[in-house]
Amino acid sequence: MNATEAGSGPHGNGVEDLTDMARTGEDQFMRSQPPPRARPARSAAALASAFTLAGTVTFAGATTSASAASAASGSVGGARDPKVAFKISDPRINESSGLALSRRHAGVTYTHNDSGGVAQIFALGPDGSTRAVLSLAGAQARDWEGMAVGQDEKGRPAIYVADIGDNLGGAWPHVTVYRIPEPARLRNQTVRATAFKLKYEDGPRNAETVMINPRTNRLYVASKLFSGALYEAPARLRSSGYNKLRKVGDAPAIATDGAFAPDGRSFVIRTYFGARIYSVKDDGRPGKSMRTVGLPAQEQGESVAYSPDGRSLLVGSEGGDQPVYQVALPDGAIPSPAAKTGGGGDGGGEGGRGSKSTGVGMFLVLGIAAAVGYGVVRKRT
Repeated sequence: MNATEAGSGPHGNGVEDLTDMARTGEDQFMRSQPPPRARPARSAAALASAFTLAGTVTFAGATTSASAASAASGSVGGARDPKVAFKISDPRINESSGLALSRRHAGVTYTHNDSGGVAQIFALGPDGSTRAVLSLAGAQARDWEGMAVGQDEKGRPAIYVADIGDNLGGAWPHVTVYRIPEPARLRNQTVRATAFKLKYEDGPRNAETVMINPRTNRLYVASKLFSGALYEAPARLRSSGYNKLRKVGDAPAIATDGAFAPDGRSFVIRTYFGARIYSVKDDGRPGKSMRTVGLPAQEQGESVAYSPDGRSLLVGSEGGDQPVYQVALPDGAIPSPAAKTGGGGDGGGEGGRGSKSTGVGMFLVLGIAAAVGYGVVRKRT
């Protein structure tokens, strides 16, 4: 559910107008600002506390109320028994913005830094220590925002990293995804990258989420901010010309990362406040929303991956010396092997559609205003 849906119904027109006004104002501001050069001035937890001013906010298909307050105070905020899987202590990794599990090396997790860094991927061991640094020849790290492990055209394991951030909301005519072969031996090395240029069919936008379906090897991108949408890349990427991204569904507002489950029957898109699980259709394309999952409070949660067995999420954050949490998925977030993968609505779980009354609509507008304020501060130089 997108932001305007929460205010739809008999009393929703005024809320939709206010939502459009908030979105327009945010777009105008972003386009007027220079590229970012400073780290965020406020944490996601601070933004969560701003959301509590709205009481109960129905936003992007999830309900945020007391859970936002608990997130602001540092508590779990609805996650089921999260634990620290490992801590990223390498001082070179201070803006971890993506996570991906290795297909060649058991227990190894890949990550990378955000904008303005060096074109490098870090291979982390089970304890979070850096086992190898992969430098990408022929790649730039303008605004790296996500990564995934898939295959190359010959079916060999490959690492994809997405330079898809656009803090000006449409300043870049195209974005780029880089691919390198996953090394058979982990050691510090330089690897030649293949670049794939991407263009959205409906115009440029900011994004921080990239995913690859392990069943089809097709790449997906979810845009950020209020007009959240899920885009599908061509079945086979080409390194010459441009690859068109087609809109195939909606995505939660403020999406910061996503990942497909190892079996390809579901996928997750996270935000600063929680995560939403989706089913996958029998043809491998995105299905319907299944339910939301609470996540631990983090400094600036911008990464997510599935555990190898697909029963937990690994969630990380930007910042130095940050833990990566393992969050067990609740009932209803793991499709049954016997069930149809087309999905079936919200399933009555967390984050189902709430009241569409005028009061909730106004709470939504307050929440949107808080999110706009956070976006402004986060991207201001």
